[in-house]
Amino acid sequence: MATDYAALKKGGWMRQKQKNRFALRIHVVGGHMTDEQMKVVSEVAKKYGHGYVHLTARQSLEIPWIALEDIEEVKAELARGGVTPSVCGPRVRTTTACQGNATCPSACIDTYALAQEIDARYFARELPGKFKFGITGCRNNCLKTEENDLGIKGAEKVVWNADTCIGCGVCVKACRDNAITLKDGVITVNDEKCTYCGRCAKACPTDSFAEHEGYILSFGGLFGNHIHRGNEIVPFVDDKETLFRICDATVQFFDDNARAGDRLQFCIDRIGQEKFNQVIEDAYDGRDYKGDFTHKPVSERK
Repeated sequence: MATDYAALKKGGWMRQKQKNRFALRIHVVGGHMTDEQMKVVSEVAKKYGHGYVHLTARQSLEIPWIALEDIEEVKAELARGGVTPSVCGPRVRTTTACQGNATCPSACIDTYALAQEIDARYFARELPGKFKFGITGCRNNCLKTEENDLGIKGAEKVVWNADTCIGCGVCVKACRDNAITLKDGVITVNDEKCTYCGRCAKACPTDSFAEHEGYILSFGGLFGNHIHRGNEIVPFVDDKETLFRICDATVQFFDDNARAGDRLQFCIDRIGQEKFNQVIEDAYDGRDYKGDFTHKPVSERK
């Protein structure tokens, strides 16, 4: 029976230049693995590979040097340790994320929990081209979200509470955007300058800022043969329902309009930035995306 290399690649098995040898890409969500998962990956790498793993640029692991005839055994052994293969090709890839507010003092959101939700909702969905989500916890942008098709950046809106403020001015010093002023004991936050970084609230010694977490989104990022910084289209997204409505609209727009091998930005360039912006703005305002600009199978889109 002939080897179905396309099916293997779809299931995370990447052909090496050495005949009948494969690197298996592991499904890692938000850069998070348990010690038991790492243990089984190590054991499989030693038994079926050359005793090492490769860390990919998108927070995954690859076990190289697996023989074609060992593929089913490798899958079974990994499954017993709670490890599954990832995917490649034209579909939603693994969601990447920084550590988030579970451990990072700068982060505004729980990035891993959000990565799990996005992964459960979209991972491995078949699309005309590959689609990547990336999540970072704050404006420090360790995950470089603008390089993703849809980037999600943790953010915070703050409201000053005069009753507990002692007028120390720490928040003014903490703000890197000159958005906060202190005059006659009164704090003023300039909404036009505020970038929702939350540094003021985190620095305040008396917790005098109410914090409301949310998200800043970017669309159409690329970092490969073609480079494009993702665009911010809508302002601060302050609830998860709106976030997922926008995510749904973005993925569906891509599914409806992309050609085989496209990335989101290529699709936007062809269909029109204004049309795409309208889709995202509608989702932001609470309207579900129902459009389909092509009404053609992927193979017929020209």
